[in-house]
Amino acid sequence: MEIHRYEKGWLFVALLFIVGLVATVVYGAVVAGVDMVGDRGGALANPQDPTESPDFRDPGVYCNDDRSSCDVYVLARRFFFQPGTAQPIRVPAGSNVTFHLTSPDVLHGFEVVGTNVNVMAVPGQSAVFSVTFDDTGEYDVVCNEYCGSGHHTMEGRIEVVPPSEYEEED
Repeated sequence: MEIHRYEKGWLFVALLFIVGLVATVVYGAVVAGVDMVGDRGGALANPQDPTESPDFRDPGVYCNDDRSSCDVYVLARRFFFQPGTAQPIRVPAGSNVTFHLTSPDVLHGFEVVGTNVNVMAVPGQSAVFSVTFDDTGEYDVVCNEYCGSGHHTMEGRIEVVPPSEYEEED
């Protein structure tokens, strides 16, 4: 049986695409450090009011005394982030920021544009993930899961400020 030279060419191209796909996945997992959210998240006591759960506080930023780490509790609601949309999430630069994210209504996304932070907010679940913002500036947050008719307006902002400026606000 003889394989036509064009078929050999297309077979080679297909195999090249497969090898490229595998190489991209390996690069993302090993070199770029793309991590999945761990299994620390869990069911909340009441998806309609997550603040009743011992795993979730009132939405906001809570930093320790030396500002080396902060916990940020975010509710993703139709069609805003609380905090994040009406008031930006302000964190000190260089601190380890642990986000606690949930939704009381529908599935939402939480993507910090320009970073590798991309998490889903599932009703009744708490997504817990950490990130360190080394550079000061503003980062846009968008919902990348369709959540209804106002989805296109669901955006927010994270402001990373120098630790000295963050301490002056308290």
